[in-house]
Amino acid sequence: MKTPVRRFSGSVLSIALAVGVAFAAPARADTLADAMAGAYTRSGLLDQNRALLRAADEDVASAQALLRPIVNWSASIDHTFGNAGSSNTNIFGITSFNRVSLQDTSTTMGIVAQMLVYDFGASASRIEAAKEVVLATRASLLSIEQQVLLRAVSAYMTVRQSYEFVALRENNQRLLTQELRAARDRFEVGEVTRTDVSLAEAQLASARSGVAAAKRDLAQAIEFYRNVVGSEPGQLAPPPGLPRTESNVEKAKAVAMRLHPDLRAAQHQVAANDLLVVATGRDMYPTVTLNGGLSVTENFDNDDFRRAGSVGIEVGGPIYQGGRLSSSNRAAMANRDAARSNLHVVQKNLAEGVGNAIADLQALIAQSQASEQQVRAASVAFTGVREEATLGARTTLDVLDAEQTLLDAQALRIQAQAQVYVAAYAVLASMGLLTAQQLGLNVQIYDPEAYYNMVKTGPAKNTKQGKQLDRVLKALGKN
Repeated sequence: MKTPVRRFSGSVLSIALAVGVAFAAPARADTLADAMAGAYTRSGLLDQNRALLRAADEDVASAQALLRPIVNWSASIDHTFGNAGSSNTNIFGITSFNRVSLQDTSTTMGIVAQMLVYDFGASASRIEAAKEVVLATRASLLSIEQQVLLRAVSAYMTVRQSYEFVALRENNQRLLTQELRAARDRFEVGEVTRTDVSLAEAQLASARSGVAAAKRDLAQAIEFYRNVVGSEPGQLAPPPGLPRTESNVEKAKAVAMRLHPDLRAAQHQVAANDLLVVATGRDMYPTVTLNGGLSVTENFDNDDFRRAGSVGIEVGGPIYQGGRLSSSNRAAMANRDAARSNLHVVQKNLAEGVGNAIADLQALIAQSQASEQQVRAASVAFTGVREEATLGARTTLDVLDAEQTLLDAQALRIQAQAQVYVAAYAVLASMGLLTAQQLGLNVQIYDPEAYYNMVKTGPAKNTKQGKQLDRVLKALGKN
């Protein structure tokens, strides 16, 4: 005998297909890979951190400029005006006064060049520290990328789950409407009491509330998807098979210790701070500087002029600066110690994160499998209770309770299946493997070295390379 109960025993896929018909969508379904690719391409958070990486790249060029010649020019025009007087007494005791008008205009132009020859490696250490910061920033960008992609997975599965919840709740409402109609018919012929009808009415009212709540959750899930992926979700295809993950906790931790971008960022920060300790210590040493200059002075009121040039080597160093240099060196040591401690914290947190992620995935897989069994059992129970009720062996309350149990089991199955996918990708993220390159997404992979290679030599603004950089920055600003 075919009963309406079979509407509840369909698979999640059949419910999703029904939802796809109910909500008009494009012919081609969006896949999970499409969602992650959209998030990677349109993420404002990634754009923000890519800009921060470009700023770190420029710090390397700024540091390298310390070891290159510095050339400045100057020009001035001076006008002297006024009067001058003097007195003179001759041998006869007669004093005379002379008054002279001072009017003189001259111009001076000069070029001064300076180049650091030797500073005991202070500048070189700062350059290497800046490079380590660049590497740390690149690793941090990969960490942000993992967060963006994991949020895309969560948004995708949340929308699918919400669509299925809406379909499930609406199906439950239709079934309860039938139950209420049947209860009223049986009440008319005296088979049940008014209490049975009221119970059915209350259950239907609760179902309507559940539909409203499910549609609210769906609207919020769509907003979450739009925020993360950058586009409206269309019809969402069933997700592919679960990604391959490492089930052995110790092996997964070993992978994380080798590849996770958070650990690499912390390691490069330690290296950068070690180099800054060296640099601040060398600031107390003497420096050798090569100086040179050319100057021209012309006088507009006469034929006086001056042409001059100079070249020299200057050696000097600090004697006393109020303790500033020593303080800077101690601060660098403190920052180095903090970076080393942070490295240990990151290692422990990553190990914990890997263990938690794998445990979470295994528990959710077990929960998903149990929910499948629960749905099958609840479906059989509901069918039996409903048949018994038609024979008078069960009350309306028994039927409604069995139906609610089936509904709860189906909702748990939908939720567990969605959570399993998010947990699987979270395991990849905990190991440092949730990147566009590792996943093989169909996107243009951002090259963190491209901008660095353009600016590492510190090209001047009006050079060919400098103009090319201006065009690149304008294009980036329009995106």
